Amino acid sequence: MPDNHNTEFAWKYHTATKHSHASVRANAHFLDFANQPLPFKIYPSLEPMRLPSEMRQTGVAALSAICSSVPDGTNAAPDLEAIAQLLYLSAGITRQRKFPGGEIYFRAAACTGALYEVELYLVCGDLADLSAGVYHFAPAEFGLRKLRDGDYRSILIEAAGGDLAIACAPLTIVCTCTYWRNAWKYQDRTYRHFGWDNGTMLANLLAVATALCLPAKVACGFVDETVNELLDVDPQREVAFSLVAVGHSSEVPPQSPVNVPALGLETVPVSRSEVDYPLMREMHAASSLHSKEEVAAWRGRTPLINLPPPAGSIVQLQRLSDDEMPRDPIEQVILRRGSSRRFARTPISLPQLSTMLYRATRGVPADFLDPMGTQLNHLYLIVNAVDGVEPGAYVFHRDSGLLECLKQGNFREQAGYLGLEQRLPGDAAVDIFFLADLHPVLQRFGNRGYRAVQLEAGILGGKLYLGAYAQRLGATGLTFYDDDVIRFFSPHAEGKSAVFLVAVGNSAKHQL
Repeated sequence: MPDNHNTEFAWKYHTATKHSHASVRANAHFLDFANQPLPFKIYPSLEPMRLPSEMRQTGVAALSAICSSVPDGTNAAPDLEAIAQLLYLSAGITRQRKFPGGEIYFRAAACTGALYEVELYLVCGDLADLSAGVYHFAPAEFGLRKLRDGDYRSILIEAAGGDLAIACAPLTIVCTCTYWRNAWKYQDRTYRHFGWDNGTMLANLLAVATALCLPAKVACGFVDETVNELLDVDPQREVAFSLVAVGHSSEVPPQSPVNVPALGLETVPVSRSEVDYPLMREMHAASSLHSKEEVAAWRGRTPLINLPPPAGSIVQLQRLSDDEMPRDPIEQVILRRGSSRRFARTPISLPQLSTMLYRATRGVPADFLDPMGTQLNHLYLIVNAVDGVEPGAYVFHRDSGLLECLKQGNFREQAGYLGLEQRLPGDAAVDIFFLADLHPVLQRFGNRGYRAVQLEAGILGGKLYLGAYAQRLGATGLTFYDDDVIRFFSPHAEGKSAVFLVAVGNSAKHQL
């Protein structure tokens, strides 16, 4: 059984899945569209219970929802309408597009390749209009399929090592990731995408929970085997990745049944055949936790990873005032969000950038970020076109609200190259790179810290998405040449690792 604290596994996976100019060209992989995975998990023998389609108007501005959370211990329980809104605005189908030979169903949150490998399950007690049970969310039908009848929350509490948020939650949403659905395109690098894609979804879910006055907290620490068995997933293909406690109740959940039998429910095959990428499963196994005691010891006590004081010229951020702040509610912003396919080479304002950075980084309620506001990733920027800011490379000092200039210059060409030689980062007004020092993260959290650092980057990236679209800007997540990114931002970034990239700017329509 691999040991979570043997971090050779994380370093091996991280190094093996780096992109470089040479590795991308040496890879003979091609997309077999005849074998493309289904974007949905389907239980053909279970009828879905349709969810309410009426959308509540929260009136809570997106820029407020992404930067705050309902205090822990606030008594609140979601009813079925609130559950429907949480699910629709995090994983629901918001639009679809036909093309020769098929159709793409776009979801509420950004996902690499629009492949949607993240599945959502509900574990709840008796709620208004929803009986206790274990459910699978079916986006295609916008419904729930009941997998188990009864209250199984005490199993999750045990698996989460007695985590207080899980113990008091009327509802816990379990996020799983399906290997092949994303690996069909991205191969071994898919395990990184688990964190990114789960994270952007959680950014939506946390913001909507805040707008609905529901406390919510992410848990990355749990006994993997127990949760997988409760959901009855095949861990060779699909694995639990994160939990989200929703709501708070002082009532103690009843003891769950001692035995959790396998269900053996039929599911529609993801595709005709699957290609196995063992490195991902090895990484997941090496980052798994095996007892409630191990989970309790893993949780919290986040290492403080501070930036050195600014040594170069600085730009003080200038956030929009309350009177200037866009008030579009979170549900409207999510529904109009998309991943930009082209940017106009026009500038955004410093207040727009400042507001995005400030609002996205106020803290994530998560069991691996203690105290609230601790952060594993640092944000480095290539500024191409921001009014009042000289083009160049910068690092964001969150606590002092400023950008430190690392070097000045027009780096559009370099930005395009670093973003896997794509046009988008070269055209964007600003490219925001998430860089992390993995050494203290893995030393404290073991291999599972690699999950946490990718998940946090995805959540922060998702908040940046929403912050951009709240201001009528565009954004898109991108991949990158790992070591070239570090070299570009060095010596300041020396010893760090590239984790994620979000490009932001004014969206431009494609010209025919």
